[in-house]
Amino acid sequence: MVLGMERLPNRLGEGAIFAFSGMDGPTDTASRFVATWGERLPDLLFHTPLRRKLSVNLPADFIVSYVTGDACSWSGAAGALTLAYSHWHTLAGLSCMGVKLALGFAEEAAGDMAGSSAMEEHPGMMLTWDAKTGDWVVLAHRENRFAVSFGRSREEAVDRAQAGLSIAMEEVVSERVGLCLGLPLLAEPSLDRLLQKCVSVMKVNTLAAEAGLKQHWSTPDRVPHRDMWLWDTVFHSLAMNELDPELSCECLFTMLEAQLEDGMIPHQISVRGWKSNITQPPILAWGIWENFRRLNKEEMLTRALPYLERYLEWNLQNRDVNGNGLLEWSIAGDVMCRSGESGMDNSSRFDKAVKMDAVDFNVFMALDMQYLSLICQQLRQEEKAAAWAQRGEELSQFIQTLLWSEKDQFYYDLEHDGALSPVKSVSGFLPLLLDKLPKRHTEGLVSMLQDPRHFLTACPVPSIAVSEPEWGTDMWRGPTWINMNFFIILGLRKQGRQEEAAWLKKKTIDLVNKYYVKYGVVFEYYDSTDRVDPVDCDRKGPRRKPYDIRAKIDSIRDYHWTAALTAILLLEEAQ
Repeated sequence: MVLGMERLPNRLGEGAIFAFSGMDGPTDTASRFVATWGERLPDLLFHTPLRRKLSVNLPADFIVSYVTGDACSWSGAAGALTLAYSHWHTLAGLSCMGVKLALGFAEEAAGDMAGSSAMEEHPGMMLTWDAKTGDWVVLAHRENRFAVSFGRSREEAVDRAQAGLSIAMEEVVSERVGLCLGLPLLAEPSLDRLLQKCVSVMKVNTLAAEAGLKQHWSTPDRVPHRDMWLWDTVFHSLAMNELDPELSCECLFTMLEAQLEDGMIPHQISVRGWKSNITQPPILAWGIWENFRRLNKEEMLTRALPYLERYLEWNLQNRDVNGNGLLEWSIAGDVMCRSGESGMDNSSRFDKAVKMDAVDFNVFMALDMQYLSLICQQLRQEEKAAAWAQRGEELSQFIQTLLWSEKDQFYYDLEHDGALSPVKSVSGFLPLLLDKLPKRHTEGLVSMLQDPRHFLTACPVPSIAVSEPEWGTDMWRGPTWINMNFFIILGLRKQGRQEEAAWLKKKTIDLVNKYYVKYGVVFEYYDSTDRVDPVDCDRKGPRRKPYDIRAKIDSIRDYHWTAALTAILLLEEAQ
């Protein structure tokens, strides 16, 4: 037994991701050989195009000993069941008396099987085949050993499964859990396990170089998002700086290198080369600067600078349609996602489906200009540094002058007819991140944050105020998002409001921990009033059942930026 295993997470729930990490070797996103835990634990669903199911029947007294994103063990009087990924294509295991395993197709695939798939059973082996994709998934077992393997041919899958029967399990498990066990020990055991859960989620959502992505990269979640996303990548990198800043740097540059010829950086990029036609919040200069603070390598700043300058210039040239110096998000026709570019897809801010000078866009731009200035200073490019600093200061002044409501003491989007939007959104707190924010503006924002009529909820901070008629549990129309809380915590600290920042930090950690303990996962978002569990929150429309992680029908589970930003807050407790 590896020393310290008792520290590892021991909560397991439906939808938690279980897969091989790119931190440990090559990955293959195209295979979709990624598992999540099923409704009946410890069944596993493999999300190949035609889903497979590994059914696992355990003795009644078995309980979870530990579970990470790539290794797990159950134990009871008869012994233990241990699983760990040896490669991206092979899940190896040790079982004991009373454990029964079976491989087949998931229930929803049963109706599609005739003529398009096949199942075979032989002594020591069960095989499944998808005629449409040509892939095979095989379960091999011998005595107390078993392996589930993927292959693009029958022979390949069988060979991999048979090789999996000889895996040195103790060595593999030790390698898989090493990152978690190397973390600083937190004084509170439940928070120590939450930290390790968060790092485990970060690890399993980090992938190796594949196809058009030439180095490590990260995804919001292996299922259902699968691709690389712009501002998500930065959030992930902030926490990865604490674990492996070199890898964090690679992930940032994988995103930068997706830049188009005109300077735009798409918000979503797939391994197969597809790129979206919109961007996302410009926070890459912030990410690069924070990574430099850990790596202290000027060459990475030199390499990043042209990408960052071209990207900010593209935003300035293409996202200010009325020419007033303030930027607007792209607005789409999809009523369920008016502004995917903002990252706040379905916020009621965008219900009018018109472009507005956006608080969040302009704050992010002003900040990234300031970070770009710091990068230029570090590279001794004083003229550029001064120019970007001035542009950032000017934009900051526009925000404070044009987007501030004296009446409400709050920041709003500005409609193009000159009226401030009436929607109280969490984006209104983001100017706390700016330098030289007037003290009375800080006071107004803190008062709004502490007002139970608007933003002081059981689990703050709601994405729109509870006073808004559109408030609910649907994504950006009311739920609490950890990335917004993280921004507000940083902003409160910048404005010298340490007590309020500490309060919000504790509320944030407690929220994530509460539902991790209950469901064994970290969620995409949470009901800000804490009346509805995350599993029952809406997602771009009413909650549908049965649960299907691929369909994005509720708050997504084992969500990377929730894990990453929570990990940052928890790691502060160890310092």
